[in-house]
Amino acid sequence: MAPRIVRASLRCYGPDRNCRQSRQAGDRVRPVIAVALDEGLRELFFTPQQWSALEAAAELRVCGIAPDAMARALADAEVVITGWRTPRLHGGLLAAAPRLALVAHTGAAVRFLVGDEVFGRGIRVTQTGAAMAPPVAEVSLTFTLALLHGLHRHDHALRGGGNWDEAKQHKAPAHELRGSVIGVVGASRTGRAYLHMLSALGAVPLLHDPTCDEAAAERLGAELVPLDDLLRRSRIVALHAPAIPETRHLLGRRELALLPDGAGLVNTARSALVDSAALLAELRTGRIDAALDVFDEEPLPTTSPLRTLPNVLLSPHEAAGTTEARRRQGQIVVDEITRHLTGEKLQHEVTPDIMAISA
Repeated sequence: MAPRIVRASLRCYGPDRNCRQSRQAGDRVRPVIAVALDEGLRELFFTPQQWSALEAAAELRVCGIAPDAMARALADAEVVITGWRTPRLHGGLLAAAPRLALVAHTGAAVRFLVGDEVFGRGIRVTQTGAAMAPPVAEVSLTFTLALLHGLHRHDHALRGGGNWDEAKQHKAPAHELRGSVIGVVGASRTGRAYLHMLSALGAVPLLHDPTCDEAAAERLGAELVPLDDLLRRSRIVALHAPAIPETRHLLGRRELALLPDGAGLVNTARSALVDSAALLAELRTGRIDAALDVFDEEPLPTTSPLRTLPNVLLSPHEAAGTTEARRRQGQIVVDEITRHLTGEKLQHEVTPDIMAISA
């Protein structure tokens, strides 16, 4: 069912082309939604049915991410749909958007996109991180299992031309997940989903999160411990913390040295959590392994030493990239816009306070 349209919080600004009769139905004014997505993202996120729901709710102006086209589309837009490469909403773009009330972001991290200038104008922001937690947690679990069993080292040895017996020897001792101590840094949405999987499969989870107390950790099936303790005790350490100033290079040379020989590091969160130079130096010794989905420089350069190390498993920042997650992201955007237009409470709103402690 198409959402009810809120009356006349909108008025027309600028030339008559922004006030076409097609925007009106009786005495109701159809809201305008600017779609500032890079080419191809519309089909990635929105099914035909979801797109039709948006068309039923408002006039859609697909403008792409060129600033000039965005400024024209935002002239009387109440909502803007944004993506990973949408330009930051500040300065001239905000000045061109006097009616903007909602930024509906198709991704999770919004710090690159909005700031105090947006919030200061009373513009609300929503995102789709909840849709992405399950697949990222699954990839984190996949990485964990691969490191425990040395699958990446086997693969590297066989593809590198090594013989069968050499490939068998080209790894550290394998371990089962059941009974293994797994350290989780960050009880984020993804961290919590990962913890549930670990507990279900019989792992022994440790948790470090300054915002979490012992009772909350116990509800998640984990023991709350200081970071150094977690690093010393864990066979695998998985990062699920936000990238905020307090967590930048949370793991540096000193912290990485605390990991036991043969331990593994999983990072599907943000590369800024780890001092990349220190990690590379540690990996080059062969003492620890790593599985990485995020990097300081993306795309990862073809000359990166990480590509050649047998103790490193890599993926191109695609942990959240399932078909199901993308469709959930699209549905969250549709639902949040519908809630906004009908005066209901947003369920995935990002406030300045939330943004200060999230990725």
